[in-house]
Amino acid sequence: MSDDKSVVVTGGSGKAGRAAIKELLAHGYTVMNVDREPPHETLCHFMRADLNDLGQTTDCLRKAAGIVDRRRDPLGTPFAVIHMAGIPAPGLAPDAVTFQNNLMTTYNVFSAATAVGLSRVVWASSETTYGLPLTRSPPLFAPVTEDHPLVPESGYALAKTLCERMAQEMHRWNPGTRFVGLRISNILEEADYALIPGFQADPRLRAWNMWSWVDSRDVGQACRLALEADVPGADAFTIAAADTLMRRSSASLMAESYPGVPLRPDLGEHETLLSIEKAQRLLGYTPRYTWRN
Repeated sequence: MSDDKSVVVTGGSGKAGRAAIKELLAHGYTVMNVDREPPHETLCHFMRADLNDLGQTTDCLRKAAGIVDRRRDPLGTPFAVIHMAGIPAPGLAPDAVTFQNNLMTTYNVFSAATAVGLSRVVWASSETTYGLPLTRSPPLFAPVTEDHPLVPESGYALAKTLCERMAQEMHRWNPGTRFVGLRISNILEEADYALIPGFQADPRLRAWNMWSWVDSRDVGQACRLALEADVPGADAFTIAAADTLMRRSSASLMAESYPGVPLRPDLGEHETLLSIEKAQRLLGYTPRYTWRN
């Protein structure tokens, strides 16, 4: 990791970006938020930009060195960008709009990062790359690891899948910039925990992502660790909570909704069915939050 602790967060006004900013500030980083929408809560310097425009994207990273944050400390030349901007889920816009926006904004951020010479890009991939909502392509095994084939079923998931390949090629062209993709599960904030009792009566309500979820604060932790970990090249990691959203055991949920799918023999009672073992081992990621408390 660079000694510099200055970072640009795109999409910092959204759920994941906001959590990343809070985590970084708590660990001594200086941060700038780049987004089309101003934040509801002022945490750091905000710069409005449309990341569909490569010039604006590059300009944000170049100008970050001259920005002064709310503590009146110079941001300094950023060593990394955390790219959380984009349409955050399928179904929020027409499929083609989501695909075009998320693919091009990510291309622009990756291109700008390499042009400016940033050493690290951390970016939001998605659990949907594994085939969610799993109606056409059920999982081949569980818990699902990063070795599972990617079978995108929407424009949103297809863009994320192509962006993972894009990261590999961008790193090949520019070996000085490393890319860490986070295949983030369904993000819940603490206020969203009130929704969880409503899932219990009918497990089918959450079978679409194998009852997975992640607390926004753990997404923030994962973003910080992805900056700090000594990972080479371009890689991707699943980021989820350690447990499912259900009171029933993980094995019984799988037997009902996905009969015949092989399970790891030592599966824990409520263990996540989107494996976080790789993120634990290589990033040092340990989920800190569970709704069961």
